Amino acid sequence: MTKKNMNVDDIIRVRGDSNAGAIASVIARAVVGGGNPKVRAIGAAAVNQATKACAIARGFVAPRGIDLSYIIGFDDIEGDSGKPISAITWTPDYSI
Repeated sequence: MTKKNMNVDDIIRVRGDSNAGAIASVIARAVVGGGNPKVRAIGAAAVNQATKACAIARGFVAPRGIDLSYIIGFDDIEGDSGKPISAITWTPDYSI
């Protein structure tokens, strides 16, 4: 994710070669800003990076008194061929 000015409720798309620390920073900034960004990954490598990013983001916001957890689910999105593709999503669920 390279967007500098993301909306706090945007979807963060994670790829297999994404930097987990950078994604975690985007998640943490959005959560601290009051947002609820959904993290989306397709494929084993992307799911691995997204999982690491979610864990790292939890550590980033903990010193601010935010107990960050996630609701994990599936989304069906339209692929290039017009057929649906299943994506795994992480939606932050936190309390201050």
